[in-house]
Amino acid sequence: MAVSVEGLLGRKVGMTQVFSEEGDAVPVTVLQAGPCVVVGKRTRAKDGYEAVQLGLVETAAGKGLTKPRKGPFEKNKIAPLKTSREFRQLGSEDIGIGERVMVDLFSEISFVDVIGIGKGKGFAGVVKRHHFSGGAASHGSMFHRAPGSIGSSAFPSRVFRGMRMGGHMGARRVTVKNLRVVRIDLENNLMMVKGAVPGARGTLLMIRKARAAKKA
Repeated sequence: MAVSVEGLLGRKVGMTQVFSEEGDAVPVTVLQAGPCVVVGKRTRAKDGYEAVQLGLVETAAGKGLTKPRKGPFEKNKIAPLKTSREFRQLGSEDIGIGERVMVDLFSEISFVDVIGIGKGKGFAGVVKRHHFSGGAASHGSMFHRAPGSIGSSAFPSRVFRGMRMGGHMGARRVTVKNLRVVRIDLENNLMMVKGAVPGARGTLLMIRKARAAKKA
């Protein structure tokens, strides 16, 4: 029986395509989902909320950890893990430290939300970053990809907070909702979801049950 948590940690393997029963090519992203281990718990009495802290089991996962970070693992007598995140606890059953969470958590789930850090694009102008239309492309216009006015000079004589301008693009937390689960490989802890997920290959991802799931 799977531990009653909302999701688990994983990494992006890459994109490919599979064929449906009707013969249609379906673009999918392959995710390495788990295995994860319960490394901590948050209780309403002590922390004010209930959650489960999961650590991702990886090769050399404890390498380079400082003594303070290794302390809780040694106290609970589990192998140190470098990467951990908190997930909501579902249900009221008692979850023990050291229990494993595998990809079978999603065996009966049709849609998932995937959270990760998107690819960094560097500096980008308003046309690329905010999809401004730009000015005329004709010769002599002198207004091709400029942002236009960013505020009045007389009043308020300042630029409002949140004004859309050029700047660093990407490298931000992105949540892609309602991705359909296409296949699950229990033996290799792999799952395939329809569509794209944030980040490059190897990006750390939080995979959770869709909070606003579509009808299957």
